[in-house]
This record gives sequence, C-alpha cells and structure tokens, in this order.
Amino acid sequence: MPSYRERDIEAYLRRQIEKEGGLFWKFTSPERAGVPDRIAVFPDGRTVFVELKTASGMLTKIQKYQIALLINLHQQVCVVRGRRGAEHFMRDMREHSVSSVDYDASGEEFNMGGGDA
Repeated sequence: MPSYRERDIEAYLRRQIEKEGGLFWKFTSPERAGVPDRIAVFPDGRTVFVELKTASGMLTKIQKYQIALLINLHQQVCVVRGRRGAEHFMRDMREHSVSSVDYDASGEEFNMGGGDA
C-alpha cells in the first residue's frame, strides 16, 4: 500500500464521514497542546476525537497525556494511522463502535479503554 500523507488521510476520512451524513472538523485548542486534531460528528449522535498520523507517525508524550484525559472523561478518542487505519476506523464507525482505539497502519487495533467495541 502506498505511503499517505496526513492531509491525504484527512481528505479520505472527510469524504467518508460526509458521505455518511456526518462532519469532520479540524480542531485547534490554543491553550492546550497535544489535543486530538480532528473531531468526527456522526448523524447518530456520536462525537469522536480523532488524532491523525501517517502510517509511521508516533504520538508525543503530551498527546498521550491529553488522550488519556479525554478517555478518563469517558470520551471516545481514536488514533488513526495511515490509510489502512482510516479504513478500519470507518468500518468500525459504521458498526457503531464506542471504544477508544488506536488504528495501527498494519491493521492491528489496540483498544485504549473507554467503552465497548
């Protein structure tokens, strides 16, 4: 599978989420470094914080910290790595997943807590 840039993964997810009737917003928090950079809003009422990474992208310590804070507040947070990770994310969202998951670019998925798959 070719290497995708973060903006390519973002564009793919935006198209897929909008096709489902949802929104995919860029999110910035000037006072909080490391918060997930996207918010996916689905028409069934689910809102998911999404951190996009390339297939080889790694989370920083502050990103891990902010993600843990959100999960501890029972928010759904997904780390989406690469195009394959984006495809798995969309599959799970169509199946109404409510777990926080790290969608690894290899196709592996790691439940990060905060809900049931």
